[in-house]
Amino acid sequence: MTEEAQRVFDAIDALEGISDPRERALAVGEVLKALPDRNKRLKELRQGAVNELLARDGASLRSVGADLGLSFSTVQDISKGYSGSGRSRPKKAVEPPPA
Repeated sequence: MTEEAQRVFDAIDALEGISDPRERALAVGEVLKALPDRNKRLKELRQGAVNELLARDGASLRSVGADLGLSFSTVQDISKGYSGSGRSRPKKAVEPPPA
């Protein structure tokens, strides 16, 4: 785990160490309230980083996936900003059969 990621998790773990239950509840509440916006920012940050990797000469979905330990389809999803299940993704246009 990267040092930066570990510091984030250490800070979250430190919430458990707040002995006063009122203070602990308030602190956890502050974090939970801010998480949706922070989660969106983290997804955008990761998407930007993945797109930077894909923009490098010779980069491919597979090579970036191998570098990050992800499947090429996950890299593609991140690059396009998709998250969650496939149900939330735009559907391909269905062309009518030739007459």
